Amino acid sequence: MSSMNGEKTKKEKHPSIFEPFALILNIVTAVIGAVIGMQLVTSLGITPNTAIIGALIAMLIARLPITLFSKYKSVHRQNLVQTSISSATFGAANSLLIPIGIPFVMGKPELIMPMLIGAALAMFVDAALLGIGTASGLLGSWLGVSMSAFGVAFIGNIWALSMFGIGLLLRQYSVPLFGVDVNTVFIPHGFMIGAGVVALIQVTMVIMKGKTKAGGTAKASAAGTAGDDSSETYTTPDKQTTRTLGLGFVAYLIISLILAITGGLITEMSPGMFIGFLIFAAFAAYVHELIVGIAAMHSGWFPAFAVALITLIIGLLIGFPPVALALLVGFSVATGPAFADMGYDLKTGYILRGNGQDKEFELNGRKQQYVTGMIAFGVALITVMFTYQGFFAQGLVPPVDAVYVKTIEAGASPEVAKQLLLWAIPGAILQFVGGPSRQLGVLFATGLLIMNPGAGWAVLAGILIRMIVLKVKGKEAESSMGILAAGFIAGDAIYSFFSSMFKFSQK
Repeated sequence: MSSMNGEKTKKEKHPSIFEPFALILNIVTAVIGAVIGMQLVTSLGITPNTAIIGALIAMLIARLPITLFSKYKSVHRQNLVQTSISSATFGAANSLLIPIGIPFVMGKPELIMPMLIGAALAMFVDAALLGIGTASGLLGSWLGVSMSAFGVAFIGNIWALSMFGIGLLLRQYSVPLFGVDVNTVFIPHGFMIGAGVVALIQVTMVIMKGKTKAGGTAKASAAGTAGDDSSETYTTPDKQTTRTLGLGFVAYLIISLILAITGGLITEMSPGMFIGFLIFAAFAAYVHELIVGIAAMHSGWFPAFAVALITLIIGLLIGFPPVALALLVGFSVATGPAFADMGYDLKTGYILRGNGQDKEFELNGRKQQYVTGMIAFGVALITVMFTYQGFFAQGLVPPVDAVYVKTIEAGASPEVAKQLLLWAIPGAILQFVGGPSRQLGVLFATGLLIMNPGAGWAVLAGILIRMIVLKVKGKEAESSMGILAAGFIAGDAIYSFFSSMFKFSQK
């Protein structure tokens, strides 16, 4: 069997990312991924998984009647393109733009570059339907319709996205309906804090449950019972994994020192507090990486906000100054998403390469994916460096940054703290009722944080169309809708990005 079908022979060599055309293609798709991630995290507050876009680009190229492009019939080459665009999307949006947005919202622009340096270092440690969808996304955006919000409705949990749409509508119409702007009384921020705390508890329970199951499977496997799964082969010894994680902690400690010095924290804290900050920041980043990564593997979602929020609250209780808290939460939030996304990509490649049955082939493929991801992170960093001023100048900042800043301000304002605590209660209840898979509280709060006229209606309209199509066509329609959604999101994000950059250049 050829690699076209995802199977391999013993002598098959894994494709290299450094093949000239492969390198160019992956850089281009990384730029596209970075643009999509930045645009959506600032306009909708969420980051979609763009892996399907990369895979479809590779498949479309493979269909072109040119010998050079026929190589992309290989699922391993398609996997590298998918890894590139996915890494760049989460790298630019979650690992870079969200952290540097925190000092901007705080009114500390001098901390943006130190935060970007720290976040970047932390990040490095850690079909025709597509064309139709992209064209529709471009056209819809030109007409003023939030096609990214419409596209998001075609993927993900319907309950969670419904709450997201309702939150968007409440933010848009709270003044005419209730005579009050929910943002001015900290309702979205309180909801997010309550939902975030419960989300962290839920993910902890999911992880513990997963460990219990794994332990049971291991015992059953050792006994030679039905728990044995010979289709998977582990290629990395436990000792090597432990050593790698240990080196990761040391790396975070060094990065926290660089961040603290460039951020001017030496003059902000006593020597004892400074040393305590270094250790706590490294530990927080390390734990954030593990919890978010493990949660993504168990439940399919990234509780990056929840974990970073708890880190921030603990930092408040310790008594770190506001500037240190801003750098702390930005540093910790930069680590988890990139780590978790890389885990998804590597797991996909692992399955495509035969579940590790050929150790040499698996390790070589994993290396190529890792290098691809690092290149994509580099592209994401360059993209963010050259475009973040344009976003911030127009008020386009990740909404979750406002929650971090309000939480920091609450440490010095009893009134703000009272409002946040009050609205945290219903947020916690909603998150608890929805459970870890639906994320009702987190998505509802995300919608409340965003003022995007028409986005709420676009999300709910998309959900309605999705439900009707599924009712008529059945589950087989999910694939087509997913491809269209990818096109809607890509088209909208690309149009909005260049529109924003053009407006910024005219100022």
